[in-house]
Amino acid sequence: MKSVIVSTAFPLRGGIAHYVSLLKAHLSTKHEVSVITFKRQYPKFLFPGKFQEEKGEATGERPSPQVVDTINPVTWFKAGRMAASFKPDLLIFKYWMPFFAPCFGVIARVAKKRSGCKVLFICDNVLPHEKSPLDRALTSWLFKAGDYFIVQSKSVEKDLLSLLDAPSYKFVPHPVYEIFGKGVEKSAARRKLGIRDDEKVALFFGYVRKYKGLHILLDAVASIPAGLNFKLVVAGEFYDDERPYREQIARLGIEDRVKLFSDYIPNEDVALYFSASDVVVLPYVDATQSGIAQIAYNFEKPVITTNVGGLAEVVIDGRTGIVIPPNSPEKLSAAMARFFDEGLGESLAAGVAEQKKLYSWDNLVNAIEELAAK
Repeated sequence: MKSVIVSTAFPLRGGIAHYVSLLKAHLSTKHEVSVITFKRQYPKFLFPGKFQEEKGEATGERPSPQVVDTINPVTWFKAGRMAASFKPDLLIFKYWMPFFAPCFGVIARVAKKRSGCKVLFICDNVLPHEKSPLDRALTSWLFKAGDYFIVQSKSVEKDLLSLLDAPSYKFVPHPVYEIFGKGVEKSAARRKLGIRDDEKVALFFGYVRKYKGLHILLDAVASIPAGLNFKLVVAGEFYDDERPYREQIARLGIEDRVKLFSDYIPNEDVALYFSASDVVVLPYVDATQSGIAQIAYNFEKPVITTNVGGLAEVVIDGRTGIVIPPNSPEKLSAAMARFFDEGLGESLAAGVAEQKKLYSWDNLVNAIEELAAK
């Protein structure tokens, strides 16, 4: 089977680019795979980050052709023609927000008309976290060009079924992120990050946006008993204004309990943060799923999460982590204190090591093959 993936991909940065790298690697073991990516993914006024391409060490991966400019329709037709020139059996899109619906929709239709390929959408989201009135219309128009769909959480499955009648789809949980390699020795990781060995460390990792609930986590940290030698590590670039968070930390008087690394974390450094931590915290207010949970599972770290979207499908309460209601600093504080007071780290980490076997890339490849064979 010949496939073309259109998505964020190396040399662009971020979780979706990492996902596509792994998908290509696993799919390529049995099939011919090409990737087309963006030369401009977001116009600068819409992009809250500092830069859009990887700045860390090279991974050995060759950069994908950068063709698509999301605000230049000429490039959409060019990408569609390029995709068709590979004579693919399957055109795969990684889809997560309606901003990309116009360009993806044109690319899909041009490629289908020229090559007769089928189109598959792998849906991180069907409808986005931060909603607008055009979301359903744009996504519906895009999905009319699709033949197959893969959803990775039950909440996304529900959104898909609300948008389309009887779509041809499969539910496949988000695979584990292997791209960051294995962990390093905890004490060594902590030395590099300036964290003491005797501290109890919780990690909040990834882009900071309002729906991810860091403001709630900071309130929770203020309520953790003083006798617990606790440290919250926040590692990731702020897509919100950083100043209110720093002001909140100062107002709560928790400067000595919070360590901020407020830049994008390059691939080669990710293992340090997870290896240095005891538990990963996802205090999301809203979500469909989170790739951060799959990074935590790669490093066999337990997760404390809120029961939103598909997070409780991945984090099994009492087995691989603790699940609490959203928007509750009190319950979040109690969960973190319980994790350390009761010494749950070892047993929950063992549960993660067992549970992560379910989140294999082979499952995703098999689902793609089964859909394409219809």
